[in-house]
Amino acid sequence: MFFMKKAFMGGIGVLFSIGFASAQESGIFGSGLMMNYILPFLLVFVLIFAILQKAKILGEDKRQIDALVALAIALILIAVPQPRDIIVGIVPWLAVGVVVMLVFLVLYGFVGETSWKDNKGLKITFGILAAIFVIGVVLYVTGLWETLYAQVSGSGSGWFSTILMLAIIAGAIAVAVGTGKKGDK
Repeated sequence: MFFMKKAFMGGIGVLFSIGFASAQESGIFGSGLMMNYILPFLLVFVLIFAILQKAKILGEDKRQIDALVALAIALILIAVPQPRDIIVGIVPWLAVGVVVMLVFLVLYGFVGETSWKDNKGLKITFGILAAIFVIGVVLYVTGLWETLYAQVSGSGSGWFSTILMLAIIAGAIAVAVGTGKKGDK
């Protein structure tokens, strides 16, 4: 009985994936209009509008002005292909990152910690990992990763390696000076 149930569910999964794949190829999800214009426009419009509403940069109860500014920024984004392509490339990766963090938080909740908001170390760790992830995704999507790799591996010019080494040394000195004992000053 278990085998039949599993085979039946597998068949449904295959039919669903085939149906979704064909809808993606021929339907609204596969159209260049939706993926390259409508969805990035909506994402940028909603995010900019929400930020303007929350920050109240343009004043209290100025929904119309906030909407016009968000509309202008979103339309400018759609008109310029390079930033639009960056957003179209970044969003799926960021969705994967959010899902990974959500799974981690669910597993963290199973361990017995009920409130992760009070754990300062976890907040700092999540912040650092999120920053590294976002920087990595931006470098990968924009194509700067290959340039950076070529510079670090030595196949590019030597100026980047020199600047990187100086930055690492300056960071090490800043950490060493900043973490000294308070009684030593």
